[in-house]
Amino acid sequence: MLMAGGAKPPVCRLLDYGKFKYDTLKKEKEMKKAQKIVETKEVRLSMTIEEHDKAYRISSAQKFLQAGDKVKITLRMKGREQAYANKAKEIVKEFVSRLSEFGTTDKEPEHMGRNIMVVVNPIKK
Repeated sequence: MLMAGGAKPPVCRLLDYGKFKYDTLKKEKEMKKAQKIVETKEVRLSMTIEEHDKAYRISSAQKFLQAGDKVKITLRMKGREQAYANKAKEIVKEFVSRLSEFGTTDKEPEHMGRNIMVVVNPIKK
């Protein structure tokens, strides 16, 4: 292994290549273990969701955010519900506002086809 290539004469060290490769793989494995993989969990809502169901889903989303995962909130509109997209956005905004102490959003809820979606990121500690 080349230690100091710019020196006159260049300084090298002899080593066992198998051991060197083993050590580098071991270091990479340790680095991967130390990383926290952020998952995205999804919470689905509907236009006709009742208060108890909403509270249950909020508590689930809070657990996900406290664990360090992102939460994707999706409200799916069926049939004629699509005519009331503004009401659906209000439901999603109210849901996100109740999660405000556990996470933040980057942007407003967006309308994609039949769905209204927003991603809530956990607050860093």
